[in-house]
Amino acid sequence: MIDKDNMIKVLRNFPDMFTQSLELGDDVTFPKDFVDNIIVIGMGGSGYSGDLLKVYLNELPIQIHVVKSYNLPKFVGRKSLVFAISYSGNTEETISAYRTAIKRGCRVVSISSAGKLKELSELNKNPHITIPGGIQPRLSTPYLFISMLNVLSYSGIIDDQESIIKSCIKELESSKESIEENGKELASKYKDKAPIIYSSQEMFCIAEKWKTDINENAKTHAFYNMFSEFNHNEICAYQYNQDIFKPLILSFEDYHPRNKKRIEIFKKLLRGYKVPVVEIKFVGNSLLTRLFSSIWMSLFFAYYLAIGYDRDPTPVEIIEKLKVDLK
Repeated sequence: MIDKDNMIKVLRNFPDMFTQSLELGDDVTFPKDFVDNIIVIGMGGSGYSGDLLKVYLNELPIQIHVVKSYNLPKFVGRKSLVFAISYSGNTEETISAYRTAIKRGCRVVSISSAGKLKELSELNKNPHITIPGGIQPRLSTPYLFISMLNVLSYSGIIDDQESIIKSCIKELESSKESIEENGKELASKYKDKAPIIYSSQEMFCIAEKWKTDINENAKTHAFYNMFSEFNHNEICAYQYNQDIFKPLILSFEDYHPRNKKRIEIFKKLLRGYKVPVVEIKFVGNSLLTRLFSSIWMSLFFAYYLAIGYDRDPTPVEIIEKLKVDLK
């Protein structure tokens, strides 16, 4: 009865979104020799797909920049490939930056389920990828992310991704029960605590995702920080604030060896201050699988935390009120 919009059904069908995404954007190509940089414009769950793209393609020689604002940096121009993403199609910051990209003559691809962004794309004759609607933006990451991968792949900017995506789908399907159960069990440990999520700088988008899913689903505060930066400041707070915050470490085999050592030392130090700490290790045959298994678990964690607080995970009432007041 709490989950009035049946979010749990959407979460359990998460791998199906990948299958539905395999052909999104497969008809959009750009000459790779004329792309100097990649810009992703978006806010919230839409902008998050840009953060994820930046982490996933961290070895790409072309720089990726994520813009979460009304304006574009001055270096963005005719040789920039711009993804303007708004799940609803009506995000005002994204539309503002999109208009600037069009004026500067950028190569623009827009992605939305409908809305003003789709209308403007038809007017300006730039490629538009229409993704399935009807869910919360924070649940749409596979649609948004795979759409961009397909464009980059078919343009020859990155290697073909189809086999990697299909392998990821199989791995997610085979581990779906454990991912949900782990998320549910974790949620029971963090009720009435403020989670602080930690990852390495290279995987910052994963800690970011856990934090924002908790904010929107459970309607409670959560924070995130990075190894090894927080070792130089935030770690001091654990000497005196043991009853307020509870750390959660997200671990990947991709971490630098020194950060792996830092994690072990951090856990040891916190035990000395009687601060409970949880570490979750994500595995998979590809970086794509490791990233999305953690994203999927974050959604379950935030969902069951919401249920534990007796809060409907779907609506974001205060965000909608803010939008109304901005009109």
